Amino acid sequence: TQSTWGTEIPMSLYNFKYTYSNRSLTDDQRRFYEKNGYIVVKNLIEHNKLDNYRQRFIDVCKGDIKIPGMTIMKDISTLKSEFRQGEFTVNKIQDFQYDDMLFSYCVLPQVMDYVESIIGPNIMAIHTMLINKPPDTGSLTSRHPLHQDLHYFPLRPADRIVCAWTAMEKITRDNGCLVAIPGSHIWPGRLLTHGYPKWEDGVNKGYHGILDFEKEGLNDQLVYLEMEKGDTVLFHSLLIHGSGSNQTQGFRKAISCHYAAAECLYVDVKGTSQEPLANEVEELAQKRIGKNASIDFNDIWRVRARLAKGKEQKL
Repeated sequence: TQSTWGTEIPMSLYNFKYTYSNRSLTDDQRRFYEKNGYIVVKNLIEHNKLDNYRQRFIDVCKGDIKIPGMTIMKDISTLKSEFRQGEFTVNKIQDFQYDDMLFSYCVLPQVMDYVESIIGPNIMAIHTMLINKPPDTGSLTSRHPLHQDLHYFPLRPADRIVCAWTAMEKITRDNGCLVAIPGSHIWPGRLLTHGYPKWEDGVNKGYHGILDFEKEGLNDQLVYLEMEKGDTVLFHSLLIHGSGSNQTQGFRKAISCHYAAAECLYVDVKGTSQEPLANEVEELAQKRIGKNASIDFNDIWRVRARLAKGKEQKL
């Protein structure tokens, strides 16, 4: 068998660490994910389903639909604009796990098959997002700095957390495709220190990035994941990735869900590089439900988690 490294490794001797054997991933796909930390599956999601999700997003932007618990996020460059409204200002909706229309993406059988091959049969949906990049205003705030998703999650082990991210339209370098550093999920040290980058025109709330990434020479290792509508990338929670600004006059939308094996455990992030984020999230939650409320970072994630397949365990 020809491996991704270009050497012959008999399948009986290949030691897979990050994937399971099932009917979805071929051996070559498993080896690619093991080495690179991601894999792109072409044309996985039907276009009519993506069109339905797009319309749902537009209805939310217009205020025609109110979904309990959903967070609507707006680009900082358009917050005070009188001329840009709705779809032109909302850059993300998240926490749609209790909206059956949007959550249907998270449990699509073809998505579940691939997710199961990476984290196992008991699958919890832990974070849901529909990401919109409107045409950039010139401030470059539609960028997302390089980051690792594990930074946001008080869950371990990292190897049993994966994201499925589907292009809702053609995604190119011009409109802000994903960028990634292959193999960064297996780097020594693994989870790097994150914070807000010091960008001239500001950074959107929650858009943390790896600090001093330029010093580390990370830009030289980037690959650009241009995708067609319906293509889906699955990536490891420690993969370093981000996205560029949208320099076109159209939109760039994607729908995604992060999954964790139901056997994962919550961890205490106090005293770690994740503690500042935990404090920020707890403060935001208090603003929503009352400043006197006792809120724990882990409990916030417990509320977000919803069973996608199999049996509930620790989460």
